[in-house]
Amino acid sequence: MFKPAALFIGLRYTRAKRRNHFISFISIVSMIGIALGVSVLITVLSVMNGFDREIKNRVFSMVPPLTISSINGYVTGWQDLQKIVADFPDVIASAPFATGEVLLSYGGSVQPALINGILPNEEKRISAVASKMVKGNLSDLKPKQFGIILGENLADRLRAMVGDKITIVTPQVSLSPVGVMPRFKRFTVIGIFRAGSGFGFDAGLGFIHLQDAQKLLGIGQDVTGLHLNIKDVYAAPLVAKELASQLSPSATITTWADQFGEFFHAVQLEKTMMFFILLLIIAVAAFNLVSTLVMVVNEKQSDIAILRTFGATPQMIMNIFIIQGGLVGVFGTLFGVMGGLLLAWNVTDLVNWIEYVFRVQFLSSSVYFVDYLPSEIEWKDVAKISIASLFFSLIATIYPAWRASQLDPVESLRYE
Repeated sequence: MFKPAALFIGLRYTRAKRRNHFISFISIVSMIGIALGVSVLITVLSVMNGFDREIKNRVFSMVPPLTISSINGYVTGWQDLQKIVADFPDVIASAPFATGEVLLSYGGSVQPALINGILPNEEKRISAVASKMVKGNLSDLKPKQFGIILGENLADRLRAMVGDKITIVTPQVSLSPVGVMPRFKRFTVIGIFRAGSGFGFDAGLGFIHLQDAQKLLGIGQDVTGLHLNIKDVYAAPLVAKELASQLSPSATITTWADQFGEFFHAVQLEKTMMFFILLLIIAVAAFNLVSTLVMVVNEKQSDIAILRTFGATPQMIMNIFIIQGGLVGVFGTLFGVMGGLLLAWNVTDLVNWIEYVFRVQFLSSSVYFVDYLPSEIEWKDVAKISIASLFFSLIATIYPAWRASQLDPVESLRYE
């Protein structure tokens, strides 16, 4: 621990006015540099956390944590399978689905799409499609009424609105008096949803009733598989292993991580790299303290010599200048944390205001996954940034402080 005398003198040196104003200027610049580096790093990481949160929320609202399908293509007797998975404590709910790739045609426009046949009441326990509806209601899907709910971008491309009748063409074929014909059926648009992510849900997905999908795809009472909701989405791989050990060898279990795990890993890697890159700003600002303290040591040579003649040890002299430089780092870090938190809490509103005033759009929904700048502060990030800033500041003080402790008092006082 620092002795009270070293602490007292270190504080006096920090507060005292210097004859050389350039030293004070460099000291202030170092403090401002540290504060700016800390603020920028907190803000950038908070924005990246916000992006990560928004994308995960939007993906999890549309993609089930677990999907059970069959290597045979379709699952027979899905009701029995549903009863089996219901006995697993981690499984909250399950819902059957029948999916197929189709072409949608309306008014001369043709668009590829993925059609998902669902049971509306059971699907509500799996995904958040019902809350994503901008027109119509998920419960409006009724069997044998051949209604369809389209993604917003898909409906725009087809120029179809609620009430319009579109034609669904499947890859399956059927025999007719004129030969082999693709299977098709007219459906009525009863709703439009907006998932809002950049993974193609709005542009290539449609929902119909399960019974209508079974008839359209010609699969009888079979389904493509079951969607499962579980208590902890991040435990999906572990739950998948437990399920696989209890189900038939023909069952195939996929998780959300199989589909999007690499993407989120890339986002996390980008955040880590950004942390280290921006940390260099703090490091450069902190090491400005070296030049500041070296000049202070040169200015205070006579004071150091007098202290040594009064019995001050080299360690005490070293502590004095470590305290002085450390205080610059502490205040720079403190101001940086305050500024970073203030900016991170208000960056969304600030960017929205800039976009409104200057009539610009920084994030277009057609390009980015999120069309606004989200922010989420993680206190562990703030703690890591603060510790790193203080560490660099402390390291920067060691050489000047050691140099001060090695001054020869006789030589320093010879020309005084």
